[in-house]
Amino acid sequence: MPRTMDDAEWRAFVSEGTRTGKLATTRHDGRPHVVPIWFVLDRDDFVFNTGAHSIKGRSLARNGIAALCVDDERPPYGFVSVTGTVTITTDPDDVSRWAAAIGARYMGPDRAAEFGERNAAEGELLVRLHADHVLAQADIAGYE
Repeated sequence: MPRTMDDAEWRAFVSEGTRTGKLATTRHDGRPHVVPIWFVLDRDDFVFNTGAHSIKGRSLARNGIAALCVDDERPPYGFVSVTGTVTITTDPDDVSRWAAAIGARYMGPDRAAEFGERNAAEGELLVRLHADHVLAQADIAGYE
């Protein structure tokens, strides 16, 4: 039987290993757009980078909202789905610092600085998706 994760559980779930998030935004004509992202959790914010001119970057700037799903594709399966508002900054120091943290998570600490420098370039955004609403389910397959 599926069960709802508590606050500490879903935070640990999304922070475990190198799980990617699937970010959902809308294109200018209303069509959905879903892409995988690398992220880190900072309190109630999912923090990630994107290009200002990418589909997701333009959508986030235009709408200020998004949805994100992080899942475990292994039995007994689980997921965390978040909807919320976004804030965006282009401050090079913030972009670099958080890009390094994200790089450390997904590529290892020895490559963190490389990712921080690469993503602090002109046209890169630092996005914070605030977890306004969280749906978190574990043990979807009904066993532990």
